[in-house]
Formats: sequence, C-alpha cells, structure tokens
Amino acid sequence: MNTEKAYAAYLDQQDELANFRDEFYIPENTIYMDGNSLGLLSKRAEQAVDDMMASWKTYAIDGWTNGNEPWYYLSEKLGAVTAPLIGASPEEVVVTGSTTTNLHQLTASFYQPEGKKTKILADTLNFPSDIYALKSQLKLKGYNPDEHLIQVESNDGNMLDTKDIIDAMADDVALIVLPGVLYRSGQVLDMKTLTDEAHRRGIPIGFDLCHSIGSVPHQLSKWGVDFAFWCTYKHLNAGPGSVAGLYVNRKHFGREPGLAGWFSSSKEKQFDMEHTLTPAQDAGTYQIGTPHLLSAAPLLGSLEMFAQAGIDNIRQKSLQLTQYFIELLETELTDYGFTIANPRKTEERGGHIYLEHPDAARICKALKADGVVPDFRKPNGIRLAPVALYNSFTEVWKTIQILKTIMNEERYKQYENERGIIA
Repeated sequence: MNTEKAYAAYLDQQDELANFRDEFYIPENTIYMDGNSLGLLSKRAEQAVDDMMASWKTYAIDGWTNGNEPWYYLSEKLGAVTAPLIGASPEEVVVTGSTTTNLHQLTASFYQPEGKKTKILADTLNFPSDIYALKSQLKLKGYNPDEHLIQVESNDGNMLDTKDIIDAMADDVALIVLPGVLYRSGQVLDMKTLTDEAHRRGIPIGFDLCHSIGSVPHQLSKWGVDFAFWCTYKHLNAGPGSVAGLYVNRKHFGREPGLAGWFSSSKEKQFDMEHTLTPAQDAGTYQIGTPHLLSAAPLLGSLEMFAQAGIDNIRQKSLQLTQYFIELLETELTDYGFTIANPRKTEERGGHIYLEHPDAARICKALKADGVVPDFRKPNGIRLAPVALYNSFTEVWKTIQILKTIMNEERYKQYENERGIIA
C-alpha cells in the first residue's frame, strides 16, 4: 500500500470528476466528510434558487404556467431528471414532500391488511423516523405495533443478513419496508433478491434510499420494486429541508393514493374543482399538497451536475475513495483501537466509511477542531463520507494523517465522550 501524499495527488490527477469540485462552496480550511448527512451548496443550486425567486418576482401567479420552469409541472420535471439515478422511467418518479411524509403516503397506499396478513416487516438497524412512521400507520389501522411490526435483527449490530430477512417474510406479512443502504454501516442491501423473494410470497416491498440515491446506482423498475422514497439533502446536495422524492412502479398506476390531496389529481382535471378525485395516472398522484418551490429549486442545479457526471462514474469514484480510505486505515491506524465496521466487498459498500471506537464522540470533536467534519453515531460510531463530486483523494490522505496525530497526541482526551445536541 502506497501511503505517500504524492500517490494521493496522482490519484487526483487521474480523476475525471475532479473539475466538479470547483462547482461547490467548500468551507475554508475544512475537509468536509459529512456529505452523507448534508451535502454542500453548489453554485448551480444557488443560481437555481435565484432564478426561482426571479420567476416569482417577474410572473407572480402566472409563474405556475409561464417562465423557463413553470411551477405547475416542476415536481414531475424534477422526478424525470431524478429517474436515471435509480433506474426508473420518468413518470415513475416525482419530487415531493419529505422522507417521512412520503413514507406515510406510501404505507397508507400499499399497506392493505387483510385476513391474517396484517404485519409490516422492517429491521432493527433502520433510521428511527421510518420506524416511527410504520408504528404510526399500524396504530391508525388499529394494530398494536409491538405485535404487528416485525424487525429483523442484526447478527453483529451493524449489518443485516439477506437470508434472515427472507426467512422473516412469513404468511402474515402484508408489507415490507427496508433501507437501501444502512445509515450506520453503509451496507447496501441486495434489493433485487429481496424484491424477488417478497413477490414470490405476494408481499409488496419498498426501500428507503436516503443514504444511497446520488452515490449508488439502482435499477428499481428492472427489479420490480413496488415503491421507494428518499431525501435530497445528502448526496443530492439540495440543501437543508429540501423537497424529497418518491418512486412508484408503473404496475401500480391508476390506483388512488392512500392519502389524497390537492396535487394527487390529474393535472387536466385539477382545476375543475370537483369533490371526487381523478387520480393522476403516474407517480404524481402520490403528491399531497402544493409543491414547495423554493425548497425544490436547488435540485434544478444539482441534478444537472449528476446528469453530466453520470451516476456510474460517481459510483466508481466513490468506491475508489472509500477503498483508499480503508487501505490507509489498515496501514496507518492499526494500533489505535479502531474497528472498520462497514462492508469490505465493493458491491455491499455504500458511500461512506464507518469506524467504531470507544472514544468515538470525543474523537469526532477533535477531528472537527482540526478542520475535518465527520459524523458521530451513537453509541461508538464515526462516519466519514468522501463524496465523489467534491472530495479528493488528497483530502482522504490528510484526514488519515490528522486522525493519526489526534490519536498519537491523545488530543481527543480534552473533550467529553458525549455527543452534541445534533450528532
């Protein structure tokens, strides 16, 4: 393993995506390794917001149908531009809502308990908000979550076994909701196999793509996935609170959404103002309210870069960055008590590195004090996300050197080993 800085510089020289770094506002004197929590602002996203404000200023209410980006069709347009990132057709994707409101919508639409099929299958490693939503939906249907929410256990606290998930697909399961990538360890689940096995048993299945969209390619339509949902402020770099997205396989088109609303309507019928909904004949019917235009606008700029870079190229660089990270960790930091807890196989590894250490919280504080922005996950996890569009191999090398100095000099001991209010 070549641990010299010059080798990192060589890798940067070979990087075909390196120029995209200039598109982003990089905090001064900072190595930003937290793009899997909040992506950085790009100049194109900033311009797209300015353009949306100008449209409002210029057209007022006529902005719904006039201008370069008519607001009435923006959610569908952004869905179409997002579709290649997840292997979907344009009409199967819409940008709307938030991660959790979209999960509520999709669960309300696809969770149809009948007879003994009353349970929802999830897992113990998923992000808490998904579990909150699923429990809430069970209660709304009159079921006790303690009895009707099945959560597949992990054997090691970090990863899920595909066989264990399949074994839990029992006759009483009415719906399956799983993460595409586990938010702690970065494990990529085998979505194709899980979808095939769910459908063999007549169970609809959906995936949370928050930690995979924009860093890992998917083929949702080809795999036959029923639905998916995601945020856009992580790898898609659309900003805090930016509008989320959802996918619904075309085989489900024509059905009424579980939670109907103003924008669930067919666009041609919406302003007939009838009290009987005529559902849109695509994923757009799973919208509920009016598009959040100013929070969706950054995607116009950000997704343009993804179209230019190509998700396969992004994935290739992402894997190279994380592999380089792992090799440096194994070479430079073997004696400091770190455990590399993310998958080693490339096909199973998402876009971030996950380290475990008993002093993880205080190490994260020390890293930040030395100019590296990491992410702490309770109880003892450190996430480091080298993002393909704006992080470099040299930054990975520098992060390892800074971390090594922190451990050598025990700088972390000046901090409490407790997380901050936001971790």
